[in-house]
Amino acid sequence: MIKILLLEDDKLFNETIEDFLEEEIFEVFSVLDPYSAMELTYKFKFDLYLFDVNLPYESGFTLLKQLREAGDKTPTIFLTSRNDKVSLTEGFDVGADDYMKKPIDLDELLLRIRALLRRQLRDEKIKLGEYIVDTQSKELYHNGEVIKVGVKAFELLILLLKAKGEVVTIQSIEEELWSSSEEASLGSVRVYVTTLKKYFPNIENIRGVGYRLKFQGL
Repeated sequence: MIKILLLEDDKLFNETIEDFLEEEIFEVFSVLDPYSAMELTYKFKFDLYLFDVNLPYESGFTLLKQLREAGDKTPTIFLTSRNDKVSLTEGFDVGADDYMKKPIDLDELLLRIRALLRRQLRDEKIKLGEYIVDTQSKELYHNGEVIKVGVKAFELLILLLKAKGEVVTIQSIEEELWSSSEEASLGSVRVYVTTLKKYFPNIENIRGVGYRLKFQGL
């Protein structure tokens, strides 16, 4: 499951975002101040940061600058009421990936989160044991040779990679692999999993829940 660190000092707004994102099957760690956020970054590896800018003790800009200087490259979206170009420039200068001005439209926030996470994965060639997953060309390679697994099986592999070793629920798989106009098929999911397990036997079936791909470093 995708882990998001949410730093927002407005308690009601913080809870609103947390509830919304958890309904979208994200795991959200929410805090109200930058010191608590920094402490959590020592304990967990997050897939995304959502940081307010105007905070108690120090700004979100300062916090992200410290994280970037420490080598933390976690994708970050700033949520802020500031609308001047100087602040916008400062946010990107310290390493932000995106910037949303309050009031925040939650549906737009979700679209930006998904786009940013896809972009982060798409830029990489991922090594899994003897295999290379090219997320840009959407090809799986072994010793330089392309392995044909099919479009949806490859999309499932990407979902498992995004989860970084956490369980991907059957519901999430069906929602991602089939559009709203298509009929999802649990039987097809099992076929795709069987195809992938020929190359990645460490895909685990969590009975009645979903699947996960266990690899060191994910």
